Amino acid sequence: MTDKELLHAFRYLAGPPISIDDLKTVAEAASLSPTQLNAKPEVVARVVEVVLMGLDRRRFPWIKEGREPSEAERQAAVLASTAMMAAQRVGTKRRGEGKKTQEARVAAELLSHGLTQVPPRTVLTFVDAPKPGEFCGESLLGNRKADFLVRLWDNRLMPIECKVSNSATNSVKRLNNDAAAKAEAWRKDFGETQVVPAAVLGGVYKLHNLVDAQKRGLALFWSHDLKPLIDFIDATQAGGGRR
Repeated sequence: MTDKELLHAFRYLAGPPISIDDLKTVAEAASLSPTQLNAKPEVVARVVEVVLMGLDRRRFPWIKEGREPSEAERQAAVLASTAMMAAQRVGTKRRGEGKKTQEARVAAELLSHGLTQVPPRTVLTFVDAPKPGEFCGESLLGNRKADFLVRLWDNRLMPIECKVSNSATNSVKRLNNDAAAKAEAWRKDFGETQVVPAAVLGGVYKLHNLVDAQKRGLALFWSHDLKPLIDFIDATQAGGGRR
């Protein structure tokens, strides 16, 4: 378990596979780093116990029966496990690449419409924020990170989250449990009239999840059509009024 790749494979013995975060929580392990695992054998024992409790007995029937597997059983288990791991990695890579493309497009649109990019920073008060007409990349706003911080022309602050969802099921996690939760926290910490939380979305989302996010104070824009986002920002210039 001190080998990163083998630990990854070990988690896939369970059915369904158990995530690192869930494994740490259930096994009551503060960390799964090699240093911690080598120093605390009791943590190793709990991690093993958690995975074995969730063992996929269809893939590994010989474990329950206390015998050695046949070659056919072994090959079938290897094939099924590697297919699951490959599918998960492809999905993760797609989301990562999609998010990077999305962020690059947002930055390009902001720059092409007169905003100035400044270095990322930690914003604990509005004094720390970019100036009107400026924006920065991933930064800490209060105690939560935003992919972009845009200082609107009317002095309000627009934190923007970029989200890509490959399925309607994932949309709950990426939009409601993450971006919308951040929006509520930012509005509470910095004031509802001072912060305009937004999300730029790509992919598949359930309609009721979109509606729920909007009700929680999150403005939504689509990455394939950023004109409404730019129009909103332009409208905050002198004479445009607040929206």
